[in-house]
Amino acid sequence: MNTNLVTIFGGSGFVGRHTVRALARAGWRIKVATRHPARGFFLRPLGSVGQIDFVKCDVSDPQSVAQALAGAQAAINLTGILFEKGQSFEDVQADGAANIAQAAAAAGLGALVHVSAIGADAESDSTYAVTKAQGEQAVREAFPGAVILRPSIIFGPEDGFFNKFAEMARLFPALPLVGGGRTRFQPVFVGDVAQAIVAALSRQDGRTYELGGPTTYSFKDLLQLILRETGRKRALIPLPFALASLKAAFLQLLPNPILTMDQVRLLKKDNVVSSTAAGLADLGITPTSVEAVIPAYLWRYRAKGEYADAPSRAGEA
Repeated sequence: MNTNLVTIFGGSGFVGRHTVRALARAGWRIKVATRHPARGFFLRPLGSVGQIDFVKCDVSDPQSVAQALAGAQAAINLTGILFEKGQSFEDVQADGAANIAQAAAAAGLGALVHVSAIGADAESDSTYAVTKAQGEQAVREAFPGAVILRPSIIFGPEDGFFNKFAEMARLFPALPLVGGGRTRFQPVFVGDVAQAIVAALSRQDGRTYELGGPTTYSFKDLLQLILRETGRKRALIPLPFALASLKAAFLQLLPNPILTMDQVRLLKKDNVVSSTAAGLADLGITPTSVEAVIPAYLWRYRAKGEYADAPSRAGEA
């Protein structure tokens, strides 16, 4: 039983809830650092009494970060945003990462795991990718032994990819193929990412691991997979990048944007594991396939719900 305390920044989000469960099972005591602690109380049943606690923290505030790390022996940074609403990419993904790494080093922590993203690139025209790269650089400078994990798109019951497009297929007669749907992805299961984070806490080898599943898909492949699994026939309409950017200029004004101009820029580059990168296998993890997991949660988007059988799903509109 590991009696050490780990502070997890962004622990109440999608990846966070699975990471907290994995940490609890591994015996860690867990402090979830979040801007809204009350929103994370649903995590408490994932551990034993007193194993999971909460602290209010804003990663853009160095003093707040230092207080969240008080008493901890390790830290995990899961913070990140997909669009700017009230918080900027720079505040969260660049300055926030720097604040966490610097405070972890100053406190003498034994381990830091920083979750970034495949596509982090200081030369990118995407602000998301640039600030992810800046965050990685800040971590390397302040905490050289830290493990950096770069996942491809992450899937699981609460994900923002398969659920979003399955919901769009339920509501609309067509789905957009941004850039013709040729962008390649290597979706990785959230449970595998959580296990990688736990494994990385004991590594601290200063390496960067790229996390992807066993199969590479084009964007079009993934939309077709969603349609098959939900039993819906929908037109897939190619949307050139220029037109997608124009549409995104308006869509990004919504409270919860379907698409932003920065996301269109990201879609111009494949999101797959490099052939030379260390990955899940190096952490002792066998990747889980998309097909093995998504039926367990995409059933709710079928016209007949959970009890629709496979043959009828293939033909329903």
